[in-house]
Amino acid sequence: MSAASPDADAGSPVPTEITLDRKRHILALAYADARYELPFEFLRVYSPSAEVRGHGPGQEVLQVGKRNVDITELEPVGMYAVRPTFSDGHNTGLFSWDYLRKLCVERDALWQNYLNRLDRAGGSRD
Repeated sequence: MSAASPDADAGSPVPTEITLDRKRHILALAYADARYELPFEFLRVYSPSAEVRGHGPGQEVLQVGKRNVDITELEPVGMYAVRPTFSDGHNTGLFSWDYLRKLCVERDALWQNYLNRLDRAGGSRD
């Protein structure tokens, strides 16, 4: 993904506020039209990194044992993304504004898909 200028990002809502709620393990995002909460575990298992997504279709790596993962740092990347550092050491996923919004809007379906995949694989969130 290439860096986009703020003007090029007109179709992608940019959060007006991003808050780490470490007590609840939630990343809270406010937009002009809505507010969302994304659990740290959800963000970790849906990291856009190659470690999680692989380098092409069918190469995804199912993440297990991430129930208690924390975000220890959240770093802005230009004007288009943030990079969380997770307590398990993972920090290679760049969450673009587009991708964050997708995760917000599709959270319930994505989470159920993850739980189904985990169940089929005999994996555990712990």
